[in-house]
Amino acid sequence: MSMTQQAAPAVGTPPAPGAKESDGRTRQRSLVLRLLARPEVGVFLGAVAVLIFFLIAAPTVRQGSSMATVLYQSSTIGIMALPVALLMIGGEFDLSAGVAVITSALTASMLSFQLSMNVWTGVVVALIVSLAIGFLNGWMVVRTGLPSFLITLGTFLILQGVNLAVTKLVTGNVATDDISDMDGFGQARKFFASSFDVGGVQVKITVVWWLVFAALATWVLLRTKYGNWIFAVGGNKDSARAVGVPVNFTKITLFMTVGFGAWFVGMHNLFSFNTVQSGEGVGQELIYIAAAVIGGCLLTGGYGSAIGPVFGAFMFGMVNQGIVYAGWNPDWFKAFLGVMLLGAVLINLYVQRTATRR
Repeated sequence: MSMTQQAAPAVGTPPAPGAKESDGRTRQRSLVLRLLARPEVGVFLGAVAVLIFFLIAAPTVRQGSSMATVLYQSSTIGIMALPVALLMIGGEFDLSAGVAVITSALTASMLSFQLSMNVWTGVVVALIVSLAIGFLNGWMVVRTGLPSFLITLGTFLILQGVNLAVTKLVTGNVATDDISDMDGFGQARKFFASSFDVGGVQVKITVVWWLVFAALATWVLLRTKYGNWIFAVGGNKDSARAVGVPVNFTKITLFMTVGFGAWFVGMHNLFSFNTVQSGEGVGQELIYIAAAVIGGCLLTGGYGSAIGPVFGAFMFGMVNQGIVYAGWNPDWFKAFLGVMLLGAVLINLYVQRTATRR
């Protein structure tokens, strides 16, 4: 009798093999919704839409040489958009990124030419200067507690003035001297600004560097402790500090990463054109930030990816060259770009809301 009483509670229909209990939330989180929750999915859809639009509106885009030009334009934006995106995920901005590119190029050019040195010496000194600017921005942000918007706005104005004033003082002109006949120029050009042939189409080396840097940034964000620190300090720096995250170190090194990006793009500009206009770079920082935002990075920090800004930069390059290939009035470029970018933001917002809807 006791055996019957013990066995009774176990009587029932066993679950079918492989069946698992799940609540409504589990059933709703399908693979599609999980994909839509990724920060880069919205901008990917926007980039595809822009590409299809110009493939139809501008048949010239279908040519290999035209697409190579689009990728080149995208790469010069994308290389800088990547460190800017990492900095934004970490909760900060850098408004000096655009003019810092020119500062780096001016430093390498004038140092090499005026002192008759191998151009690689100027390249190395320019790297040190760029990293120092990034360090100074980061150090002032963590030491003062002021918003990075204000700190880097001040740096932007300082660099803009220094670029013009020093160039005029040293060269007597607003542009640097041609350094194409100096020692080391050929090697440096090969590294920073060469081209290679792919199926009869000349592709700029910056496209390769762009993809390499994107892969490296993705690995850092998703597979390293430093990547976790970036998300932590961007989400809530006080909580991050409480669990042992080196907040100051993380923020300063992120600013220095932007400095590295500015150096690399600056060297590309220098060795592509042999000279540098000191007044350039103003406004480019907004392009870099916009590419990161369109790529899914939140203005509040703590969210984003390295792949999203790749598609964001591609959209800029596609629109920039697509208008030319379509034969439209370039005066409409900014308006058209704004419409396309706003559309991408709305798509990004829609897919995120769809992904998180219960």
